[in-house]
Amino acid sequence: MRFYIIKRQYLYLAIILVIMAASASLWFLRSPDAKTVATPEVVENMREVHLVTGEFKTVTEAGKEIESYRWDPGVVFLEKDEKVALKIYGINGMEHPFEIEGTDIKGTVKKGEETVVPLQFKKEGVYRLICLTHQDKNNNGPMIAYIVVD
Repeated sequence: MRFYIIKRQYLYLAIILVIMAASASLWFLRSPDAKTVATPEVVENMREVHLVTGEFKTVTEAGKEIESYRWDPGVVFLEKDEKVALKIYGINGMEHPFEIEGTDIKGTVKKGEETVVPLQFKKEGVYRLICLTHQDKNNNGPMIAYIVVD
């Protein structure tokens, strides 16, 4: 029978590594996936409004690459109480978590996928569709679309 002698410091190191690996696994497995807005069955009378995610890239004379993301089109017009299926297709960027300001509507648009957001505004006004990743120019934005409700 063979016995192996392990130094105490290596034993502590092994225990710490096992705890770290277990913690990382639990965190990864328990963290919820990014939520996307559920795709409803579109009612025949419901108007569809289509948006896409877009990106502009360029290189300055100094050689610095700059980019900016946007929703396209940048302005959408709706009637008050109109039922609309806002269909957003992800083209550029891996994912764009968003919210519609002044509402509790939130979701995520993923590259290569279409996210459908059912809308019906009870109040007139201008609502901003804001990408939470690209909120300002320091984060390749602002990525904001305006929903005008009359």
